[in-house]
Amino acid sequence: LFDGVYPFYPQQRKAAGFDISTIIVIVVFLTLACSFLLIIPGIRGRARLYWTFRVLLSLFVGVVIVVVQFTGDWETGWVQANTSYKSFSSAVVNADIGLHIGLEGVNITLKGNPLNQINETINYNEHFSWSFDANYDRSYSEGLQKGLPSPILYVAEKFTTQSPCAVHRQYRISGHYASATLWVAFCTWIISNILFSMPALVYGGYMLLVTGAFVIFSLLSFSTVRNIPMCLIQIGSATLHVAYGGSFWLTLVIGLLCFVAGITVVALHYLNLDLLKTFFDLREDKAEEYQEMAEVFVNHHFVNEGL
Repeated sequence: LFDGVYPFYPQQRKAAGFDISTIIVIVVFLTLACSFLLIIPGIRGRARLYWTFRVLLSLFVGVVIVVVQFTGDWETGWVQANTSYKSFSSAVVNADIGLHIGLEGVNITLKGNPLNQINETINYNEHFSWSFDANYDRSYSEGLQKGLPSPILYVAEKFTTQSPCAVHRQYRISGHYASATLWVAFCTWIISNILFSMPALVYGGYMLLVTGAFVIFSLLSFSTVRNIPMCLIQIGSATLHVAYGGSFWLTLVIGLLCFVAGITVVALHYLNLDLLKTFFDLREDKAEEYQEMAEVFVNHHFVNEGL
């Protein structure tokens, strides 16, 4: 034995902390933000503050639109209960059971209180995908074959296609369309940044409004799952209830932020264009365009010759 682990035998699976896709997206946007911060000292005057605010705010909107597609907390629920641990066993453990629903699937966690009970480390995080390129029922069958703990299989069974709850199709379609509208929102976000850099400020404001509209559409698409009542998830003597999670509320904040920013840009374009151009560091260009020459040099030789 090496620290309690049998050699040449697979070790127990560890619970995942973060999704790899989420980490990749965050690292990419952090790299862009750090690259911009390196050139900030080269911007003079008050324009430095305006540039910093615009770029960081825009990157924040972009990273949230992409990251929430890979997170698993659009709906979440936790419950602590005494429950049976494995099939064909009378062992009872005290554990926290968590349900985390995302756009592409569901994560079910089981964490013991304490972690070490009945000579085992109870710390599981299993993912079951219902995206169009995955088979949820097959993932559930593989979980049965692996002998996953009973609480995880019990919760996962509620989302199968054969379950009397009949929520699998609704969650699958709602998540698919919510993801699609978020990708459209990401494209319109890119277009708005291009228009602001051209610069076509008022059209960039319009595209921000379109971005906010598609973000809200994604929330409306996902919220249609509430049209079907969720079956009771009874674990021991406790009931697991789900509610909108952090990703849902963060997406709502981003949608409202896009609306506020877009309305502000469009309103300033019609009410105070100079202030808008000052914020986007365009007022100096206008001043140079209409600046008069301070001094004119004339060649008197050509003047005297009548040329």
